[in-house]
Amino acid sequence: MSNQASVNLSWEENWKFTASDDYGHTVTVDAPMQDGDDFDGFKPTHLMMSALGACTGVDVVSILKKKRQDVTGVGIQVTGTQEEEWPKEWTAFNVHYTVKGRGIDSKAVDRAIELSEGKYCSVGATLKGTATITTSFEIVEDGD
Repeated sequence: MSNQASVNLSWEENWKFTASDDYGHTVTVDAPMQDGDDFDGFKPTHLMMSALGACTGVDVVSILKKKRQDVTGVGIQVTGTQEEEWPKEWTAFNVHYTVKGRGIDSKAVDRAIELSEGKYCSVGATLKGTATITTSFEIVEDGD
């Protein structure tokens, strides 16, 4: 059995849309009409990278909490490489985690990332069909 989800997009002006989900949340998606133009919202490609980071982030935080790690913060930077010719497909992503906490076990972080990549993150699993995804992490001791 498969799950279904939907979002609705409403065109506002130029390349600007408002996307809404079944829960009533909204996000502005936009792109510049020409290079250098101002725009108001996430570019679709940056929204996709945000989805990858958030999807794996939820997994990693959940797993580290279950492993009783004293996590006080998690930062995630997603960088990507895109082809230059249209449709400018994404060929690679790197997801870098900065895990902040007290006495964090690097093996626990490594395992949490591995589980997210291999088992839980649906966005990553989908993107892996067309792009390489690499990961890296650092642990920052929280002195508070």
